[in-house]
Amino acid sequence: MTDPDSPRARDVIFGTQQPRIQQRLDRLDPDLGAYIRDFAYDTVYDRPGLDLKSKELIACALLVSLGSPPELRTHIRGAMNAGATEEEVRGALMMCVPYLGFPRTVAAFEVLRQHLDARTDADPSP
Repeated sequence: MTDPDSPRARDVIFGTQQPRIQQRLDRLDPDLGAYIRDFAYDTVYDRPGLDLKSKELIACALLVSLGSPPELRTHIRGAMNAGATEEEVRGALMMCVPYLGFPRTVAAFEVLRQHLDARTDADPSP
């Protein structure tokens, strides 16, 4: 487990979106929501060995492979919340080209563009 004084991985990944995301999962099925929260985030993500930014960049690449845009959007935001730069996210997505092909990678870059546009719209300061 992580340092008890450190925030949980899901707190960093989801940020202020955590209640909305958890409610969405719980509406699908309460057990599913609990499994994802308790196992995926509070067990697997909180394991030592990789920093959270690296885990999130890996998650982004894996979600590109699965063709899961809503989850990819969440984890692009999570990677950036964990300290990844736009360049690092772009690099992780670009690594998908030789393994997954252009269509999935182009779709992933579209998700990144939408995320960046939404951030710009939310914070119009220079």
